[in-house]
Amino acid sequence: MRMAGTPAVLLCAIGAFAQGPADQPAARTDQNSLTAHAQLLEKARQGRIDIYFEGDSITRRWGATDYPELLANWNQNFLGWNAADFGWGADKIENILWRLTNGELDGVHPKIIVLLAGTNNVGKTVPREGDDAKVADVTKGLKAVLGLLRAKAPNATIIATAIFPRNDNMAVMPTIDKVNRNLSKLADGRKIRYLNINASLVDQDGKLFDGMMNADKLHPAIPGYQVWADALKPIFTELLGPPGKQDYAPPPTGDPSARR
Repeated sequence: MRMAGTPAVLLCAIGAFAQGPADQPAARTDQNSLTAHAQLLEKARQGRIDIYFEGDSITRRWGATDYPELLANWNQNFLGWNAADFGWGADKIENILWRLTNGELDGVHPKIIVLLAGTNNVGKTVPREGDDAKVADVTKGLKAVLGLLRAKAPNATIIATAIFPRNDNMAVMPTIDKVNRNLSKLADGRKIRYLNINASLVDQDGKLFDGMMNADKLHPAIPGYQVWADALKPIFTELLGPPGKQDYAPPPTGDPSARR
């Protein structure tokens, strides 16, 4: 995500915001995020959304107007399923909780929710005292998001996607693996399904296969997104049938700061 006044080369803004409890909603107060929230509220009020994607910049970029090549891949895979992207860059779990608490899912009634969140809470470094407290905090946050999604969309099937591997600092991979194991235990296999595509993104040592991620070793490139799409589409077909000839989801949005 690119925010106003920031360099063009930007990761997930990891560590850019003070760390609070992941299971307590926390607002982003920068104007760009507030404008994006207003955009997403308007998107929630439009059209018919059968598949609701939620997350941070990894989710956001896929269906955003300011990443046209990724948006083309999104359309290639999901057009006709009425899918809408509600990710926002640099969000931690507590920020996603705040957006959901403040209207971004109200009245939407999706049939499927795809969630990918937590990499910004994991961060780029491992604390000196170890990562047990971080793993517990991220797990509590993900549990809170899943609970809120179930409360606001009780008829939806939630696809809880494992946090993707990242190689910007290999030392965080054990933390990600621990969180993902905990996330898998929060799924019941019916209303909450756990999806882990990481074995298709990295080798047995946790190193990313060539071309899966951008140079930042964090955000997926098109091949990485395609791996995710290939895992999602059979589930979408099972639950919704094949994509329709028309798509009724609201049009995609983008980063407000990218507007000219």
